[in-house]
Amino acid sequence: MGKAKPAKHTAAEIKAKEHAATTNMGGGKAGLVDRKGGAAGHAKFQCHICKTAAPSITSMKAHHDSKHPLLPWEPEKCTDLHEVFGGTTQGVGVRGSKKK
Repeated sequence: MGKAKPAKHTAAEIKAKEHAATTNMGGGKAGLVDRKGGAAGHAKFQCHICKTAAPSITSMKAHHDSKHPLLPWEPEKCTDLHEVFGGTTQGVGVRGSKKK
């Protein structure tokens, strides 16, 4: 029997692995605020009736239809948390957040 063929890695793959191993990615107490989404959280909209958070206006409408069926749907009354708090986190705990 012969030996297994050694894996060949590209320079980009090795560089990415080294970066992931040596860079602070926001773990532990230092990255707790980032992982929670900062003051705004990861959801964008907040229900003006019960303060439930939803990621999109479509999800907020679905929430409103199921939880508040007797009240009229008024999307302009929903709070945009990202506008209030200046967006979600841009810290090290959210991978890929600076590429957007």
